[in-house]
Amino acid sequence: MKASRRAVGVTPSAALRAAVLLLAAALGTVTSLLALIAARMARRVVTPAGRRTDTRIVDVDVAAQTITLGRTPDTQLPGRYGLFTAGTASYLKLGSVLSGDESTVTRKLLTHIGPDAHLAAEAAFSGWYFDRPEQLHLPFESELVGAAVGPCPAWVFPAAETSETWVIQIHGRGTNRAECLRAVPLFHSLGITSMLVSYRNDGSAPRSRAGTYALGATEWRDVDAAIGVARRRGARRIILMGWSMGGAIALQVALSSAHRDLIVGVVLESPVIDWRRVLSYQAQQLGLPTSVAGLAIGALGAEWATPLTGADARIPFERLDVVARAGELRHPILILHSDDDGFVPSDASHDLVVARPDLVEMQVFDTARHTKLWNYDQDRWSSTIGDWLRRHELTPQRA
Repeated sequence: MKASRRAVGVTPSAALRAAVLLLAAALGTVTSLLALIAARMARRVVTPAGRRTDTRIVDVDVAAQTITLGRTPDTQLPGRYGLFTAGTASYLKLGSVLSGDESTVTRKLLTHIGPDAHLAAEAAFSGWYFDRPEQLHLPFESELVGAAVGPCPAWVFPAAETSETWVIQIHGRGTNRAECLRAVPLFHSLGITSMLVSYRNDGSAPRSRAGTYALGATEWRDVDAAIGVARRRGARRIILMGWSMGGAIALQVALSSAHRDLIVGVVLESPVIDWRRVLSYQAQQLGLPTSVAGLAIGALGAEWATPLTGADARIPFERLDVVARAGELRHPILILHSDDDGFVPSDASHDLVVARPDLVEMQVFDTARHTKLWNYDQDRWSSTIGDWLRRHELTPQRA
């Protein structure tokens, strides 16, 4: 008696079911992995962190007062910059590029290094240049802004003569108000008082409940409180200037402030105009699948996911998309952005100009990278802002 053929081997339907189960398991594993990566990305976006090293100190020539760094798109830039270090010096000022090869760049040291100095190899290249207010050699005073989260420190650099025009300077993500010191001499020369503010979770101001960034969605309230202080001190015209994420904050202030009647203009340096584009770009730069950025944005924008992201509340990306809200803008805006920014793509800045050509002007740089436009071409940067302020009659008459 012959055995039935159906009793041996695997039937086609059984093989198909096994393949489907294996595929489902594999897809489940991949999906779980992508979700984990997305959750980490989301948490990293909103969690304040220390400055990350991005170059190496290869050599310091004490006799020549030069420093050799690993070559990166930033360290090879012309101009004046800063370098965060560890050891006997925490911060160095750097001058022009003197020489270089495929892997290194040698620059002039503008901070004296003695023969006994010891510096860690890992360092962070910076566009700050000035890292303390005293280095400007201009009178300044400290101020405490009474915000909802508590007292937020600020520096005020009064104009040489009493001025009713103030500029409120707003620093970016992962930095502090020292980032804005570069702009103070320009505004001082124009007769404008500068106020450099801090905001929740930036390391100087108080923490929020979770201690995480809201990418401008809540930080703008601390800046709005600073405008109230300026108003009480005699300011009658307020210019907002935001750097990187500070640009996103400045735009939220311009759209939502109780002091909108005082705001007369907005200057944006390498600004975030739409966070969704920035996060998608950064995921792409890290070589992550497009879906990861989408999952991270979705998690950050969902209230239920806040235990995963660590955020105080959902991030309202729709409210932070100023291209979509361009019709609500009421103040003249000047954007300075480099098309090779490398961190915040300039696409949204270009789109905002197209959406509101009646209000928004843009000065396009190249090669200058992110928030390093002053360092790369100080004359062009200064003249662009100064000319724009004069054309809009935002400088005191005596200036």
